[in-house]
Amino acid sequence: MDINSIMSSELAQLQQTVQMSVLQNAMNMQATAAVQLLEQMPEPAQAAHPYKGASIDVQV
Repeated sequence: MDINSIMSSELAQLQQTVQMSVLQNAMNMQATAAVQLLEQMPEPAQAAHPYKGASIDVQV
């Protein structure tokens, strides 16, 4: 193998490694942003039961 082939192969591997690293960092940042958005969401209000404790129905 000549030096040009070896260097070309090494460069291709390095480019792939860098691309994967950038992709992984982007995914981590997006996951962090999603977690922050979920943490900032207000707590949902507890829905009242439709009839328990609201009224007493007494029929005679």
